[in-house]
Amino acid sequence: MEVRDAVEADADALSAIADVPADVIRNLIHDRTVRVAQREATAAGPNADTAEEETRDVAGFVSFDVRNGTVHVTQLAGTTAACERLLGEPVRFATTEGMTVELLAIEDDEAVLEAAEAAGFRREGTGPAFDGKSTVRYRLDPAS
Repeated sequence: MEVRDAVEADADALSAIADVPADVIRNLIHDRTVRVAQREATAAGPNADTAEEETRDVAGFVSFDVRNGTVHVTQLAGTTAACERLLGEPVRFATTEGMTVELLAIEDDEAVLEAAEAAGFRREGTGPAFDGKSTVRYRLDPAS
């Protein structure tokens, strides 16, 4: 699995993973740090013979920003393995900058919950509801 910066051309694939409109994802890509986990590149079809015709099998993505000395994971979606791998991105940034990382996860999003716990995040209680769904607040201090 490869992790890379998201580009605007990823908006449709990320939109499908996060179940939000592609325009929202395009804005996210422009406003935040967004990283994409992808499996191997695959040809778009039997007649694809140029790099432009190649498609990527996107497994997940993470977006994050920094506010008040804390790295905030603003979106995390994908397979459990992709989410685990992607959480390494904000954690590395936080470690380098001497910050903590916070993550809000939808309470029934097993992939994100499992990834957060596997990455060493600790549950800090409940967070605000999003679209009527309960959230769990996670925190990680890489220095401890």
